[in-house]
Amino acid sequence: MMTPNASVGVRLQKLLSAAGVASRRAAEKLISDGRVTVNGRTVSTLGTRADPEADDIRVDGRRLGRSRRRRYLLVYKPRGYITTRSDPQQRKTVLDLVPNVREYVYPVGRLDYDSEGLVLLTNDGDLAAQILHPRHGVERVYEVTVRGVPNDKMLRRLASGLRLDGCRTAPVRVRLLAGRLGLRVPEARMHIVLQEGRNRQVRRMFDAIGHPVRRLRRIRLGPLRLRTLKPGQFRELDSSEVASLRHAARKSSEPLRQRSSVS
Repeated sequence: MMTPNASVGVRLQKLLSAAGVASRRAAEKLISDGRVTVNGRTVSTLGTRADPEADDIRVDGRRLGRSRRRRYLLVYKPRGYITTRSDPQQRKTVLDLVPNVREYVYPVGRLDYDSEGLVLLTNDGDLAAQILHPRHGVERVYEVTVRGVPNDKMLRRLASGLRLDGCRTAPVRVRLLAGRLGLRVPEARMHIVLQEGRNRQVRRMFDAIGHPVRRLRRIRLGPLRLRTLKPGQFRELDSSEVASLRHAARKSSEPLRQRSSVS
């Protein structure tokens, strides 16, 4: 079989994104990890080009399809599922919640194993990349129950940003919904709004102020809400929701320092 030609065709990461396999950034990692083959040869060099009409392009052994049907699925992920397509430890994934979806959809961003709530699955790589890039300021809203009741000083620390792994988080909006001091283990319920999505960021931010998370639920992503979904259920986005999401993902965010607040 032919080998991929470095000077003709389309860059592999662009092909994978256009086919809905992953965002371009995620596609680059698939290539670097040696999970992509062209005509039977593993390709790990970024910038490699291929012809989708002539070449046999595969990801994890699965041939790249030519179907361009876009799917947008909103899933209520329960606790105990991971937001990847597969897991070496054989844990349940969000893909197990949509067993009859034939397109190669994948989760946009992560929601950790112990958390629950809204996860978007799609095969629209360009839209996924826009949602994930902090430049566009697509909001992630969480309802969080924490141990203890943070005081105003702690809330201001959260709102202005904290240092995690030597890098400061972007400012957030945070609101105390209810504090319960009379319990054997005092707790508080809060809303927090982020415009970036670092690994386990919400949990780590509350750990940093001494109020570890007991329960975390994502209730909104940009304009998308769970509505009447229950844990384990999913629904297809309607055309107006897709249009609203595209609009939100295209917008450049306002300067984050002007958007942080405590209420």
